[in-house]
Amino acid sequence: MINRLILLLFAGLLATAARAEPPVIFLVRHAERAAISGHVPSDTGLSEAGQARAQSLAAALRDAKISAIYTSEYKRTRETARPLAVSLGIRPEVIQGDDFRSLLRKLRTARGNVLVVGHSNTLPQIINALVASSRVAGAESDFDNLFVVVRTPEPRLIQLRYR
Repeated sequence: MINRLILLLFAGLLATAARAEPPVIFLVRHAERAAISGHVPSDTGLSEAGQARAQSLAAALRDAKISAIYTSEYKRTRETARPLAVSLGIRPEVIQGDDFRSLLRKLRTARGNVLVVGHSNTLPQIINALVASSRVAGAESDFDNLFVVVRTPEPRLIQLRYR
């Protein structure tokens, strides 16, 4: 009787493990940045629209079980990540925008779900490195793409939009 209970318990644990969700990498471009007198400096923060989009991102991902957030050194990526990071109590890790290898290493070994806030010129590189079958291009005017890389043995890419 006890052996049968142990066997049933073990079978239940295996079934639960088999249903476990694969880890996910969420990738977004920073939100809209502020212009100063019609000029956009290289390290500016977010505009009012960008701040609203950062809040929308936080709302969209608040239940996504994110355990780590990665940004570049630029103010606009850090400000895009801030509302979600604050609500989850996570301190984002800043990785230099040109340190592509370090970021990929962290993403490939990450446990749990993660968020990357990057740039129009870095996100396609990251996604194309993670998902061999993908060829993503980013437009300078796109701020609402939410890319989801499902980390299965053969990673899959899902492209969503958020407002």
